Amino acid sequence: MWNSLNNLRLLSPSIPAIVKVIVFFSTWVCLWLPIATIVAIALKWHPPQPLGNKKLPLLASLYLIVPLILWATNWIEGTSFTDWGWYWQPATLISSLLGLTLAAVSLAILFGVQLTAGWIELQSSKIQTETGEIIINPWASILKPSTLMTLLLAAWISGTEELIFRGCLQNLLQQDYSILTAGAIASFIFAIAHLIWAAKETIPQLPGLWLMGMVLTLARIADNGSLGLALGLHAGWIWGITIVDTESLINPTGRTPEWITGIAAKPLAGAAGILLLLATATVLLLI
Repeated sequence: MWNSLNNLRLLSPSIPAIVKVIVFFSTWVCLWLPIATIVAIALKWHPPQPLGNKKLPLLASLYLIVPLILWATNWIEGTSFTDWGWYWQPATLISSLLGLTLAAVSLAILFGVQLTAGWIELQSSKIQTETGEIIINPWASILKPSTLMTLLLAAWISGTEELIFRGCLQNLLQQDYSILTAGAIASFIFAIAHLIWAAKETIPQLPGLWLMGMVLTLARIADNGSLGLALGLHAGWIWGITIVDTESLINPTGRTPEWITGIAAKPLAGAAGILLLLATATVLLLI
């Protein structure tokens, strides 16, 4: 095996970028499938059953082997994580916080406009006080300890995906393509990869997921090659949309077609979500 890796390292400069990407994902899947099978058996899950709360353990098993794949890719390519935009600097943290803030503001505007227009309504949460009084508080589902755990999970997922798609894949593809073409290909793979978890729900979101990938590519360009801004944006969107989805914070009013607010209440499957991404791209161009 070591000889094979050495030979691959020697041949790497002559291998087309797209072939490298195929080898990357093929290796990742081959390593993951035995682990995923064990996890699925332990969870008593098998296709085509819906994943539900079993998705997180399977996702964790997939992403926990990513460092090994990325390290091997770095060694074969003779590169480093820094080359992929992973900088351990205070400026990276600042960029991530800026991206997180921008994501939160963009989602607030998205849902705020729809609430004002009467397209959606806020689902109130009831809190019972010690005296037995019932208080209607729409923010009860947001301002609670579990939201911090959701943020940490979003940071882990977004960090892993940004390092893969806007870092490793982007750089590999730029060996043969322009930065925008490489970004378009990486974003296409990014969108298609989401089909593994819930194909039926994901298909209407594919255009939005592709555009999201392109916006995150633009975020890396705007951040001078660093993944900080893209990571913060990605984490903020995952965090906000996950909270809205899992807590059922909003309900469509039926006053506008579903393709505007988002098919199956998924923002990326609607025109409003697409406009949000385009507006974010405009902001990034002005930075």
